[in-house]
Amino acid sequence: MKRRGFIAVTAGMAAWPLAGHAQQAERLRRVGVLMPYAENDPITRAFVTAFAQALERFAWVEGKNIRIDYRFASGDPALFKTYAAELVGLSPDAILASSPPAVAALREQTRTIPIVFVLVVDPVGLGFAQSLARPGGNITGFSGYDAPMMGKWLQLLKKVAPRVSRVAVIFNPDTAPYAPLFNREIEAAAPSLGMTVKLAPVHDDATIEEAIASQGREPGGSLLTLPDSFNATHRDAIIAAASRLSLPLMGLIDIFPRAGALMSYGIDPVDLYAQAASYIDRILKGASPADLPVQQPTKFSLVINLKTARALGLTVPPSMLDLADEVIE
Repeated sequence: MKRRGFIAVTAGMAAWPLAGHAQQAERLRRVGVLMPYAENDPITRAFVTAFAQALERFAWVEGKNIRIDYRFASGDPALFKTYAAELVGLSPDAILASSPPAVAALREQTRTIPIVFVLVVDPVGLGFAQSLARPGGNITGFSGYDAPMMGKWLQLLKKVAPRVSRVAVIFNPDTAPYAPLFNREIEAAAPSLGMTVKLAPVHDDATIEEAIASQGREPGGSLLTLPDSFNATHRDAIIAAASRLSLPLMGLIDIFPRAGALMSYGIDPVDLYAQAASYIDRILKGASPADLPVQQPTKFSLVINLKTARALGLTVPPSMLDLADEVIE
């Protein structure tokens, strides 16, 4: 072999591993996302944007080295199962699941594909993780609320609306499997605040109307919505019914007071979606969800709609206004 030809061949051989490494680094990875809300819901767009932008900060760029497949269940229990099967059928490298019904539906389909959840209450109690520190399976993520927080919700509601003596708890049993745990906490906290509790399971707009109308037939009524994807999806119907009957309404996240509810106290879900990208990044780089501890929220915000308070004839104490992270005029 001529020396020039030998150099060309050996140079090409030396380049092969480098070329292979570059191709491996740029291999298109696939991530599924199962959302509990409607695709055109503004909160969906905010969550999806936060997740995608956070992934870009970890150098995962849509269409370049990652493909993200979204499914939107719109709070429909049947759609969670349908879309879970579709996403698992795509054989993604990881899946982001929002809400307990999404995780439950995906767990029925796979015990091997890594799943990172957000907005899941009591993941150990629901069987999604063996423990918070070591989940132990293919599921980990970022939890939403814990049950003792429900007593705090009642306390805040009572401070802003001191005349309330009854509270109806709005939830859908199909999308809030943790409801019994939360409801027990609410029922335990209510008597010390001079309140009685009525559990109001709902499944559609008609049952929402019935439950809220029943609460409005006597004075002293109020409403509390559990952190439930159904409630978030049907928030307009809940808020409209509460407004017609002049019932103080405590919502799960700030989208409720922004849409006309009296107040909310809770986590920042947009931030949780951004944080979830860090676990997706680690999994795509080889980490096992079994070894990634479940993260619990550490920051909560209080939002009060002062315009709604005035419409209800309520005077919000200055101490509550000082506590509020945001006051909507």
